[in-house]
Amino acid sequence: MTHTPDARPTWRFSALWRRWLFLLLIVVPSVLAASYMSALLPYGGGTLVELILCVLFGVLFAWISTGFWTALFGFFVLLFRYSGYRIIDPGSPLPDLPQEVRTTVLIPVYNEDPRSVGAGIAAMWRSLSATGLEGRFDLFILSDTTDPDIWVREEAMWNELRSRPGMEGHLFYRRRPSNPKRKSGNIANFCRRWGRNYRYMIVLDADSVMAGETWVRMVDAMERNPRIGILQTPPKGVNRETLIARVQQFANSLYGPLFAAGQNFWQLGDAQYWGHNAIIRVEPFMRWCELPRLPGRGPLSGDILSHDFVESALIRRAGYEVWLAYGVGGSYEETPPTLIDELKRDRRWCQGNLQHLRLIFTYGFFPTHRALFLNGILSYGSALLWLIFLAASSVQALMDVLVEPVYFPQHNMLFPKWHVWYPEWALSLLSCTALLLFLPKILCLLHTLLTARNARSYGGAGRVLLGVAGETVLSMLLAPVRMICHSRFVLMTLLGWGTGWGGQSRDDRGTSWGEAARAHWWATAIGLLWGWLLYRATPSFFLWLLPVILPLILSVPLSVFTSRASLGRAAGRAGLFAIPEELCVPPELADKAEELKGHRRYDPLNVSEEEGFRRAVLDPRLNALHRAMNRRLRARLDPDLVERALSGVPLSKGEKMALLSSPDSMRELHRRVWLLPEAEGEEWGI
Repeated sequence: MTHTPDARPTWRFSALWRRWLFLLLIVVPSVLAASYMSALLPYGGGTLVELILCVLFGVLFAWISTGFWTALFGFFVLLFRYSGYRIIDPGSPLPDLPQEVRTTVLIPVYNEDPRSVGAGIAAMWRSLSATGLEGRFDLFILSDTTDPDIWVREEAMWNELRSRPGMEGHLFYRRRPSNPKRKSGNIANFCRRWGRNYRYMIVLDADSVMAGETWVRMVDAMERNPRIGILQTPPKGVNRETLIARVQQFANSLYGPLFAAGQNFWQLGDAQYWGHNAIIRVEPFMRWCELPRLPGRGPLSGDILSHDFVESALIRRAGYEVWLAYGVGGSYEETPPTLIDELKRDRRWCQGNLQHLRLIFTYGFFPTHRALFLNGILSYGSALLWLIFLAASSVQALMDVLVEPVYFPQHNMLFPKWHVWYPEWALSLLSCTALLLFLPKILCLLHTLLTARNARSYGGAGRVLLGVAGETVLSMLLAPVRMICHSRFVLMTLLGWGTGWGGQSRDDRGTSWGEAARAHWWATAIGLLWGWLLYRATPSFFLWLLPVILPLILSVPLSVFTSRASLGRAAGRAGLFAIPEELCVPPELADKAEELKGHRRYDPLNVSEEEGFRRAVLDPRLNALHRAMNRRLRARLDPDLVERALSGVPLSKGEKMALLSSPDSMRELHRRVWLLPEAEGEEWGI
């Protein structure tokens, strides 16, 4: 069904006054704060260092003001239960869906654990089956996997799931031999091949879990609102046990609803797409959202990495709306289990967001999406600005000590110009800044405590208070480490040092001391040098900056201890950082956990499940399955590579991929292995 929406949505007047109000509340106080800052400095902002301090302080004050006012808007929306422009009402009866409305659910994977992916798919399908509307949905596993063992395991996982009752004909698997444009290219490839068979597609991540009821409500919302091109749900973090992940899950669960309601208040139909746990109208997405390749060389050119922001801007330019379905439940994801894993993910996101510098002024983009591009850039660029601000402050403090003040800056002055320090002014400015930083947490805490049922879902008011206090302390300790790492990412990107496309860690194995030392030694060195210089020159300013310097010095132990699942479980036993989904587990998450605990079938082969390549060589059924699924691959039989595999020489990943890409080679290798003498066959696991 092709639909061209009207150019003037009904909510445009509300959006206009809300955004002007939002802008004024940010800009005016930021200008006043920068002016106030200049009055505190010895030369009134007259030197280069002082000018840099004032400008940076104004920009950073505006940055933190954005979060403050978003949270405040969300607080009043939820406090007074304002339901205007709410796309999905989770309390309404579950709707029926027309028979002709077909929706596909896409699960892109890249070197992920197939057992975890399969368990999530099984849990979501069981949840969907409970609605009685599973016949309206199909699921596609879209693989970009480059690991030979995982490739085979994905095929085995798909084959096992598709044979389950009810899933026949509804679960499909496709692996791309090459991976241009990463995830966005994966989805674009699906759209070109099968997109016209579906009206909607729900895009997930490999770690996403969603309730079938949420899928049904999302499709119904799209049917009732033909203007909507993308409907994004706010996913909650679940299923991790390390200390840092539990704290992140707690913060996401407690603070997320307020910020989501606040974002919806001023963004309305100009919201942004986060790349997963969202539903998309396929026809306009295929027509208008093809991503260009940014011309030129360098890190800000080439394939667009943070594709989701751009796709939401493109579909909005085409006249369709993008909404955030705040308040809807049943949407989950997994958070990075360690600080190092979080920073690896941020490294990729940083380069993608900085690419948006080239897209801010693209013709036809709406002002709100230009602002969201800027917001995404500052989510990492602000770290570098904070670092420059703190470094400039340190330089100013050193100059105050080491450089003799000039009391007669001009000739023929009758009276000296005294440099007066007003500590009460500085404290008032510091208090205002701290208020902007911490008041959103207080508002979220108040909203939870004012709703008795909300407080009980976290284990009671006392545990909520302790959780917020613990989360605040840990966030303050990790903030300087994140700041300096994000600053490094920005500089590396701008210098042309791009990033690869690595898989994400999905387990709670923790960080070793060696890994932490290799990742954070330079942050520790900067902290030690910075602290030593300030302590020797100006001990009073050293004490002011100690909350920044000390976490840098302790970055290695902080990274190690926050990655410990044992500490996370200990906090859980004490009732700290518990989330409602942990105390009352939703059926989808419980089913996934049961699937992962399920007993594996008896296997006569002496080969572990993780060795997918060897199993594909040995197991007749798996070998036949793999050859049947890849019969279109054109690679010819490679006798030399087959002989090399039989010789016992360890094969490289590339050689294994070459064999798997040739059905004839896999058939010949399977036949030859089973003809080996007993002694040689034992090496293969026969």
